[in-house]
Amino acid sequence: MDIMEELTQRYPALSGCAQAVAQASEALVEAYRNGGKLLVCGNGGSGADAEHIVGELMKEFYIRRPLSREEQQRLAAVDEAGILLGQHLQGALPAIPLTGSIALSTAYSNDAVPELVFAQQVWGHGKAGDVLLAISTSGSSKNVYYAIVAAKAKGMVVIGLTGSRQGTMDHLCDICIKAPAEETYQVQEYHLPIYHAICRYVEEKMFAGE
Repeated sequence: MDIMEELTQRYPALSGCAQAVAQASEALVEAYRNGGKLLVCGNGGSGADAEHIVGELMKEFYIRRPLSREEQQRLAAVDEAGILLGQHLQGALPAIPLTGSIALSTAYSNDAVPELVFAQQVWGHGKAGDVLLAISTSGSSKNVYYAIVAAKAKGMVVIGLTGSRQGTMDHLCDICIKAPAEETYQVQEYHLPIYHAICRYVEEKMFAGE
């Protein structure tokens, strides 16, 4: 069964945003195929979701991602420890959660403007062709909004993951996935199957058949 079809069968309420989920998935595949990476940001539970998403992309999620024979040989050529690495390392999709880096984030919040902490990291990490996944249940989180502005100036693709309310960030997103709920916890409950579907789709496109 198609991943997007499965998503809407399991969660019929998400039928209205299935097209946006598919577009976001394709945009991320295109970025990875062109050597790009993903940056993810959010606050509170959405910050935890950012870490979760990165975890699904940087290692095996739904299918196996063994290294190629060439990659294993390159590792083994460095040192005998490379044999172990070649057997156990997994294919990775570059992704960075902007919710980590506690020393950087606290120093910037203390020394500069706290609401710009995500924007500063986008400015440092981001480049044209990368993707920013901006998560905000309200669609109006200031630090997420500022990160989007920085990403657009860098030439990045911006995917918004929000709730049903109209938010200040909506008009800046290239793709905006609006979960059909307003209460924070209900929006977050929908966000989980949405980003799992995206991660599964991207993984299969990048690694299936290898």
